[in-house]
Amino acid sequence: MVVSSSLPPVWVSPVIYGAVFAAGLVAVSGGVEPAAGPGWGLVVFAGGLVALLGLDLLERRHPAGVRTRAAVALLVARVTLFTVVAGADRSGLSRALFVLVPFTAYFAFGPVVAVTLAVACAGVLTAGYTVSTPRWYAEVEPLSDLLMFCVGLVLAVSMAAFAVEERRGRARLEESNRRLAEYSARVAELSASAERNRVARDIHDDLGQHLTAVAVLLEKAEEFRGRDPDSADRAVADARRSARRALGEVRRSVRTLRGESGPFGLRTALGDLVEDRCEDGLAVTLEFEGDERGHDPRTLTALYRVAQEGLTNARRHARASRVQVSAVFDGSGARLVVADDGRGFAGAGEGFGLRGMRERVRLAGGGVEIGSGVDGRGTRITVVIPPEVAP
Repeated sequence: MVVSSSLPPVWVSPVIYGAVFAAGLVAVSGGVEPAAGPGWGLVVFAGGLVALLGLDLLERRHPAGVRTRAAVALLVARVTLFTVVAGADRSGLSRALFVLVPFTAYFAFGPVVAVTLAVACAGVLTAGYTVSTPRWYAEVEPLSDLLMFCVGLVLAVSMAAFAVEERRGRARLEESNRRLAEYSARVAELSASAERNRVARDIHDDLGQHLTAVAVLLEKAEEFRGRDPDSADRAVADARRSARRALGEVRRSVRTLRGESGPFGLRTALGDLVEDRCEDGLAVTLEFEGDERGHDPRTLTALYRVAQEGLTNARRHARASRVQVSAVFDGSGARLVVADDGRGFAGAGEGFGLRGMRERVRLAGGGVEIGSGVDGRGTRITVVIPPEVAP
């Protein structure tokens, strides 16, 4: 069982070891002899501090944490070495090493064990004074030493708690940044996908339809070139006109992508669309009621694309001769109807154009209904976008 994935800051223990070593040397130079004499006592004192450094290095060989038994063994070894060093130092300054007991235990076992060990360390020092110094509590020096030792224990536990919480906060921040990066990448992917779908719909609705018309007109011109030159010439002229319209649509799309296009006017756009289709030989009438101002541009564009797709399908697939387009804006929202007198709509096998139409209207918050008349003739496309979606 791993008890902790956090280790104490690398600089704390060496700094305290160095301070204790320096204080011990000052005490020896001031005439305080080590417990085991001037020779061996200093060796034990210095060797114990070196062993403590080695113990810290051993602990840091497990950056992902240590298991319970190993953590307990490290704690016992550390306390043993603290005791050896303190026993070799008659000045008593090495008692400061014991503030590292709750400090290091906090990272391995948590706050409860750390506080318990801090209380135990203070209790051991109190018991030592009680055994060695009668009425020690009436003297200033032992009281001052005990007070400073307790303050050191409190500061050590507080520092450990702060370091652990800071690391947890940093880990949470890193996790939040990672998730934010994932969300950003996902949003960018979804935005790119939506933009690809939009460009695909625009290519189909604009360039694809004009190029289809050009291809049909050129085939007509080739077919009538020998039999009816006048019809062939008209077909070529119509193809040329469709090509110019396609070029105009491409330029308009480029201006839109660059953000250079002005506000979209549905009434004007439908008028131009009806005029173009009438020039292609299809009889189209337009009815427009209400005020389009204040409606979302996405709504107006969706209605225009539906009318465009409906007129193209009436000419290309339904073989209609007449089409009526009506747009109404009132309190119930926006409504567009495209009705032709062609051969009807079976309701199966929708192509990309009809799927793109439904996608546009759905994104604008509306719905599409497509059906034929009672006798199976004619196709009627109805689009309704509620006012709460088209304010």
